[in-house]
Amino acid sequence: MPAIDLPRPRWMNEEHAILADSALKFFETEFAGKADAWEKAGLVEREAWEKAGAAGLLCAAMPEEYGGAGGTFAHEAVITHALGMAGLDSFGIALHSAIVAPYILHYGSEEQKRRWLPKLATAEMIGAIAMTEPGAGSDLQGVRTTARKDGNGYVIDGQKTFITNGQHANLIVVVAKTDPSAGARGVSLFVVETDNAEGFRRGRNLDKVGLKGNDTSELFFDGVRVPADALLGREEGQGFAQLMEDLPQERLLVAVQAIAMIERALGMTIGYTKERKAFGKPIIEFQNTQFTLAEAKTEATIARVFIDHCIERLVAGTLDTVTASMAKYWLTDLQCKIVDDCLQLHGGYGYMDEYPISRMFRDARVQRIYAGTNEIMKVVIARSL
Repeated sequence: MPAIDLPRPRWMNEEHAILADSALKFFETEFAGKADAWEKAGLVEREAWEKAGAAGLLCAAMPEEYGGAGGTFAHEAVITHALGMAGLDSFGIALHSAIVAPYILHYGSEEQKRRWLPKLATAEMIGAIAMTEPGAGSDLQGVRTTARKDGNGYVIDGQKTFITNGQHANLIVVVAKTDPSAGARGVSLFVVETDNAEGFRRGRNLDKVGLKGNDTSELFFDGVRVPADALLGREEGQGFAQLMEDLPQERLLVAVQAIAMIERALGMTIGYTKERKAFGKPIIEFQNTQFTLAEAKTEATIARVFIDHCIERLVAGTLDTVTASMAKYWLTDLQCKIVDDCLQLHGGYGYMDEYPISRMFRDARVQRIYAGTNEIMKVVIARSL
């Protein structure tokens, strides 16, 4: 019996249900036991990306004419949820497929779509988005990376950090200032193909508290020359608006990751408390255990209903930034709370790396930080009051 017992949501049809089952089986079968190896290596091997691409699990929402599966965000949500249920939280598929690819689909020219999207779908190219800098995180207007027009192209100079998929990525959407004096109106997005790009280099694969299996990196752009058609959009200065328009999907994606981990942690902990005995009986028979799990199941059920509501609205094109910010902030806060409670019920074993709950405890923490900190989410919500 699943940890959360709800009827199929309205946005999920039979196709989505079949995809959910097949994606979970694929992840569990193909990558069984890989999470530990990825943690030790500090990244997911490229072969795993290629396997996911061959199975049709990359760029599922991209149109078929561009190499995708012709689905919607609902398909991406199903795949992301399955990835979390399989315990493969370090695999950067969600960002690649549901954040990077949509920027190209929404703002790229026909030629750009045909050039890049099929390669993302097969993992010939792995995508990343380079927003954050050492001095600019949630405040994207503060980026200092510049893209200076030079002849028939641009020259990009700057430094990025905390970039997911940073060691593997060879197609990077870079946030840069084309007019440093114009504030938000001076921000533009560029697609940089890094293979053989002079002046581009990768820094450290950063050592993190959690998500150690994901390659999170520093990136350096030292006079990187790109052609004029590397610009996303018809003209310069559209980058900030493009980022803001796609933020609801990015934030909802983080919330989907949160509910997947919540469900996995809860199901795993219910099973553990039924088997683990103390004072001669399973610890689930103690009232404290029952009350803790009852509260977690209730909150998780509420969260699942809210997530399903948001997915339905996003697919319909009606999910606003405020509601997406609510989902991101509340679900990730809840994720950390429930995972912490589940670890506590494991006792000392919960603190041991051999138990998956310990990795979930570490991996959950960053969810409250990236895609805009939860404090920023509250600022966005407060502006709607």
